[in-house]
Amino acid sequence: MRQTIARMLAGARWLRRRAENVAALLLLVMFLCFILQIVTRYVFNYPLGWTDEASVVCWIWCTLWGAVFVLREKDEVRFDIIYSTASDRTRCIFTIITGLAAIALFGIALPAVIAYVTFLKVERTAYLGVRLDYVYAIYVLFSIGVIARYAGLTWRALKGQPPAIQIGSGSAL
Repeated sequence: MRQTIARMLAGARWLRRRAENVAALLLLVMFLCFILQIVTRYVFNYPLGWTDEASVVCWIWCTLWGAVFVLREKDEVRFDIIYSTASDRTRCIFTIITGLAAIALFGIALPAVIAYVTFLKVERTAYLGVRLDYVYAIYVLFSIGVIARYAGLTWRALKGQPPAIQIGSGSAL
């Protein structure tokens, strides 16, 4: 039993590192397109439209991919003035309320999101000609990931475990 759990944890860590690799690759492609656009526009006076489009697509994917597969709960940016002064029990209540709201809202929206993204197969990007359902398919994964993340947080909060975050770790301006 322990070996099975250890293998599952090792597999999860490996998958997380691969997700980080994908995010880093998306950032690299976005950066290279940005540099190429600057060089072609200002050195050769020949702007390339596809570099802007590729940068935007990479940004969309990197942001949503990172949010669902790379970002940990303790890395989330949050407004914690009230949250940090609350007891563990109160933080659990906050987490349950927030979790149920997120699960409900994303769950209600999910069928419409899937329908709209699949509808987008009839459109293509202007320069690269990529189908828009491929461009925005990451939002479906993001929505499912948010539901799963908040289901886990809500479950742990129901068992009396507030999210594992650093209280008061922000800087005062």
